[in-house]
Amino acid sequence: MAGSQVNSASNSVVLDGESHDKHKKSSSVKLTPDIEKKYVHHVYDAIAPHFSSTRFAKWPKVATFLNSLARGAVVLDAGCGNGKYLSLNPDCFYIGCDISPSLINICAGRGNEVLVADAVNLPYRAGFGDAAISIAVLHHLSTESRRRKAIEELIRVVHKGGLVLITVWAVEQEDGSLVNKWTPLEHRFGEEWVGPGSPRIRSSPTLTLESIPEREEASLVNQIKGDDLKKMPAISHVISQEGGDMVASVNGITENQQEFFVPWHLPYHRAEVSGTSACAIADGFARKDDKKGAVVYNRYYHVFVEGELERLSSGIENARIRDQFYDKSNWCIVLEKT
Repeated sequence: MAGSQVNSASNSVVLDGESHDKHKKSSSVKLTPDIEKKYVHHVYDAIAPHFSSTRFAKWPKVATFLNSLARGAVVLDAGCGNGKYLSLNPDCFYIGCDISPSLINICAGRGNEVLVADAVNLPYRAGFGDAAISIAVLHHLSTESRRRKAIEELIRVVHKGGLVLITVWAVEQEDGSLVNKWTPLEHRFGEEWVGPGSPRIRSSPTLTLESIPEREEASLVNQIKGDDLKKMPAISHVISQEGGDMVASVNGITENQQEFFVPWHLPYHRAEVSGTSACAIADGFARKDDKKGAVVYNRYYHVFVEGELERLSSGIENARIRDQFYDKSNWCIVLEKT
């Protein structure tokens, strides 16, 4: 019964061919930057089965949001991953989408109503849903305009009064040691990521993707501020100029760093290693870590600072902020369509 209703809902909300063509009209914000293709899309396709096996726990705040929805609500999970939220509240009807065909195949195999779609170009009619969620998705978008567009799309697809829950990784991690294992990238916020070429790594101008190490050294970013840098001659630091702004760097990590490679360790015993991962290693897209017995993929993240998600959302037409909070190293916001 529920399954047939979900199929009906899905068929009625996906745009028809002509409307979809208009919806996909050329726009720079909808052109996927090279960094996202390589270090988000391709990576999640390669690690999908292993990633899915680690993604089963539901965040309490997300569960509370979904369980608060009215009986019969139609909910879109944009960036649904392995679909762990697509059946959380059995009184709701769920539709999911993700950029990764491999993850969508996992969802479909579990009987979920899903399709492959881009978060900045959702193939759904305006106002079809009662609610939408975007859990740990926006931080994989590499420009501010694309992050804003993704929020606009979430607002577009819900009806007036509909709610949208968005969560993103925060710079302010509860476990600061995690950040030490991330590789900081050249700090950029504009459209520079669009186009060919790999991002530059701060720690060494000659560092290649084949040899990107996890950062094991202690991070001093949170402890050292402003003039304190000048008082510590033992610390290697430089002052570089980017876009007219002076940016301080300590051991390759800037004080306002928000762009990172976050490693994913795919164990050698996983079946994917003999196929996709073998090719990735040969192409220099991934590297072997024999000490940990894993193939290491790097995922692109733009981690959010306090107030950034609110700022992006506040300028969006027909949306007002209902709630915002910090939870489990994530910045979260609930929007209502007006």
